[in-house]
Amino acid sequence: MQWEGGEESQNVEDRRGGIGPMHVLGGGTVLILVVGYFLGIDPQQLLNQVNQVQGRNDNPSAQVAPGKDDRSRKFIATILGYTEKVWGEQFSKMGRVYEKPKLVIFDGQIDTGCGPATSAVGPFYCPADRKVYIDPAFFDELAQRLGGSKADFSQAYVIAHEVGHHVQTLLGFSDTVDEKRRTLPKEEFNRWSVRLELQADYLAGVWAHYGQEDFHFIEKGDVEEAIKSANAIGDDKLQQRAMGRTSPQNYTHGTAAQRVKWYSKGLETGDLSQLQVIFNLPYEKL
Repeated sequence: MQWEGGEESQNVEDRRGGIGPMHVLGGGTVLILVVGYFLGIDPQQLLNQVNQVQGRNDNPSAQVAPGKDDRSRKFIATILGYTEKVWGEQFSKMGRVYEKPKLVIFDGQIDTGCGPATSAVGPFYCPADRKVYIDPAFFDELAQRLGGSKADFSQAYVIAHEVGHHVQTLLGFSDTVDEKRRTLPKEEFNRWSVRLELQADYLAGVWAHYGQEDFHFIEKGDVEEAIKSANAIGDDKLQQRAMGRTSPQNYTHGTAAQRVKWYSKGLETGDLSQLQVIFNLPYEKL
């Protein structure tokens, strides 16, 4: 991916190191283990991570100053800048103004508008404060799942997916799913969670479609790497790796095939009218 030299977003907060203590005990530890279970991460590894992070907070001299990996910051800021330009243009076509999200880079743990979180949950978007949170270490984990590949476009797909959740918030789709959360049984709500996640994959593809038109950043092999990433983080693949079996009633993000399908459609078409289609399709046809 050709991203070097692109304009960096000014909406990046680097909070790596020195963010102050945030104790993760009791129920918080249970939550971390549950999240890790469904992401295919060894629970003992997560417990070790929590202990290491708490140790850093107890020993300020061991903390690393923000900006320790300048390339990560530059890359993240540049990709965020590309999303701002693409979504600014698309919202303008809809007669709306795009409200840019903040993106927070952190390491280990972070306190957010949605509550405390650790790196174990992976990159995420918090609608309460309208910020995207990313620990760059996730990209190393993704590279391991991809057999050692560190393709920048795969990382850009992850960022674009989380920004897609911000777009969903601005367009009202997230509110629709939040209402389902309050009124539906868990298994039925999970199906709406899958719709929201597949829609965010579609939006990541739409961003890449128009980003390529504007910035010509896609190189040979990039699309294949992004599709490989989408395939690697399907619920079925993650559950199979973690439990040795799949539990479709507990899917929250969609299968590998579904994630590849909707990301690819967004990339190919750039058609924002399909956003409502994703919500209207029978679940079995997603």
